Amino acid sequence: QVQLVESGGGLVQPGGSLRLSCAASGSADRIYFAGWYRQAPGKQRELVAGITTSGITTYGDSVKGRFTISRDNAKNTVYLQMNSLKPEDTAVYYCNARTVTMAHWGQGTQVTVSS
Repeated sequence: QVQLVESGGGLVQPGGSLRLSCAASGSADRIYFAGWYRQAPGKQRELVAGITTSGITTYGDSVKGRFTISRDNAKNTVYLQMNSLKPEDTAVYYCNARTVTMAHWGQGTQVTVSS
């Protein structure tokens, strides 16, 4: 089993920055892919960014050039640096970690971009 704890959400003005963190415990060494998804009210959950154990990254089209995902394997932690935030980035952000057997989810952290 893998447990995920997210932190770093909050309220920020348009154009501002936030950094989300997702710390994994349990069978964290079995994670081959970790990522961030988000879900806004009335919308489907979508992939924001993901990173493999070898460091290959992928991003959703709407965040390319603004968000950066990274990982610290020694700390079993994945980060999402979000810059140039827009009101449309407002959503609950969920950490996701995949092992061979299943996908694990964090509890979610609210990000609100508003003036």
